[in-house]
Amino acid sequence: MHMDLLEVSNISKTYGSGETAVHALRKVSFSVSKGEYVAIVGESGSGKSTLLNMIGALDTPTAGKVTVTGKEIFSMNDRELTIFRRRNIGFVFQAFNLIPELTVEQNIIFPVLLDYQKPNKKYLEELLSVLNLKERRNHLPSQLSGGQQQRVAIGRALITRPSLILADEPTGNLDTQNSSEVIALLKEASRIYEQTIVMITHSPGIAQTADRVLKVSDGILTDLGRCAE
Repeated sequence: MHMDLLEVSNISKTYGSGETAVHALRKVSFSVSKGEYVAIVGESGSGKSTLLNMIGALDTPTAGKVTVTGKEIFSMNDRELTIFRRRNIGFVFQAFNLIPELTVEQNIIFPVLLDYQKPNKKYLEELLSVLNLKERRNHLPSQLSGGQQQRVAIGRALITRPSLILADEPTGNLDTQNSSEVIALLKEASRIYEQTIVMITHSPGIAQTADRVLKVSDGILTDLGRCAE
């Protein structure tokens, strides 16, 4: 049986109530297959970041449910959810959010240590080489360019081998050349490790690199379908 890796059912998010209520998301439903790369586009304030935060359980919906790898995330308690998220979902943000005092390698393996696990050395080496960071493994974030810092952030998202990668404007702080490289890397990594990617972007060019594009506008989601190869 073919299973969707991610299923979003009737997610709504309302801030405030009565006259002043703001409907950030209105009954959003869609599903993503394993290994699929989906881009979410939309104006600023359209609700796309809210949606990504719901999928990653960084925020709770007013109604609806989200299922990742067959598990309904909002039916878990806080502790279960923290562990589930740490092991199954990798995040890549626009701000690299690296820990300034840690080296490239330490930043990448940080999520594994948080989970009281031992990093898989072979996989770490493989990631460093896929991300072209081998020469930089002992550098601090302040010694890296923006593109390199974003590659470290991707390594950190991939190290736990999550089934789902959520990327929020991952190229927002990068120039065109670095943006293309970072996106190519994410795609390549997801292909090698069979990961599913859901990415928010405001760049039509980057959206074109996805398998499918979803658009959020005024909290309502439309599926724009598959991109032409």
